[in-house]
Amino acid sequence: MEVLQNYINGRWQTSRERGAIDVINPATQAPMGRVPYGKDTAADVADAVEAAGRAQVEWAAVPVMQRVQPLYRLKVLLEQHLEELAETITNECGKTKAESIGELQRAIENVETACAAPMLLQSEFSENITRGIDEFVMRQPVGVCACIVPFNFPGMITFWFLPYAIACGNSFVIKPSEKVPLTMQKVMQLVDQIGLPPGVVNLVHGGKASVDAILEHPGIKAISFVGSTRVAQYIYAKGAQHGKRVQAQGGAKNPVVILPDADLETTSRIVTDSVYGCAGQRCLAASNILVIGDGKGRVKEALYEAAKGRKTGYGLSDGVEMGPVISAESKARIEQLIDQGVHEGANLLLDGRNASIEGFEAGNFVKPTILEGVPLGGEIIQTEIFGPVMSLINLATVDAALDFINRNRYGNMACLFTSSGASARKFRSEVNAGNVGINIGVAAPMAQFPFSGWNDSFFGDLHGQGRHAIEFFTQTKVVIERWPKEWSRKF
Repeated sequence: MEVLQNYINGRWQTSRERGAIDVINPATQAPMGRVPYGKDTAADVADAVEAAGRAQVEWAAVPVMQRVQPLYRLKVLLEQHLEELAETITNECGKTKAESIGELQRAIENVETACAAPMLLQSEFSENITRGIDEFVMRQPVGVCACIVPFNFPGMITFWFLPYAIACGNSFVIKPSEKVPLTMQKVMQLVDQIGLPPGVVNLVHGGKASVDAILEHPGIKAISFVGSTRVAQYIYAKGAQHGKRVQAQGGAKNPVVILPDADLETTSRIVTDSVYGCAGQRCLAASNILVIGDGKGRVKEALYEAAKGRKTGYGLSDGVEMGPVISAESKARIEQLIDQGVHEGANLLLDGRNASIEGFEAGNFVKPTILEGVPLGGEIIQTEIFGPVMSLINLATVDAALDFINRNRYGNMACLFTSSGASARKFRSEVNAGNVGINIGVAAPMAQFPFSGWNDSFFGDLHGQGRHAIEFFTQTKVVIERWPKEWSRKF
């Protein structure tokens, strides 16, 4: 198979790196392509940054109303190619086609929101701060920006950043995950049609060599990242060391609290979707399910039945609700963590290990799993499994649940299921999490709002999406201006 090319300065280019690795379909283990991988991909990054630097100077001078016109065209193309892109996501990432379509719809929402840049870039003006002197703020682009994105949302996460960056007058370099590079390759074929000047948007492949080149290159001014907390800390520290502004989204261990007054049927369905959607491979997947006052085990039984009946298989097959995890290594890690949970004293209520799907026996499948009674002092309860595993925990009160959540090192999402407005108000006020859901299983913000995160789930101060993205991709310039009348009479 041919090795994927980079997209630099408005044209497709062969990588300087001669080494390559296979892109594997996680359901079939069939190779789908080859992607450049090795130390020489750092030279590709340098080429992309050089092109982006040249292009950005002229692009910044383009009026913002003109800068957003290519985004309108991109929105239309993404909608026209939705089915094709969704199938590519499913084949290289593993999620179901419905999940892939949902991911792309979120990407399109961000393109739409970035088209509002002419309004979002407006700033403050104060007349006569003292007699005859005015003061105002201008927002200007920061320069060349880059994103380093993960495998679990190959179509969406780039769009938390890309449309805002270019609408604000920056140029951009994308480094997709080497595990799922095909989706962004197809997206760039669409970007090539929307009329951007060469060099405004570039795509480079590779692994750690490419990442480090992005972090170290003096021409890159801002970096966006989504991935594990360990890598997010590395990105944030090394990027800051090299003088860049960084937004780095990390991992999670998302809790969901179920109160006795919650609607049982709706709650069990929504929570099950949250835990097992995308095979648990999303940073907003529910993980620790904290059940309050379930002495008769009604909630446990409802969750068990909902999880047990979930159909696992190849994401393009009819009726499939959950696909494989990304790799054989991920499957082995998840199953080892399930073993560890049992060793720590949890009861394996539902065992998804050693799954075999007819016709896809080689796939990386882990079926829905439930660990009941996970010890509060163990490792599993605080480890991001990133797979289809529910930890079911019984607690006496909502205060005990809040105490448990607020001692967690992560703070990406926390959700509450209840019919009590007072309980909801207390929870949303007191919980330490950046995204909060009330009777919502996946508190994913719409594009108009920032994708928040607290504690070890985020490093930086401005998040992706919405106004936060506009602020991240611009720098403010304060102008203080005086025009004395007597000066004007001289001319």
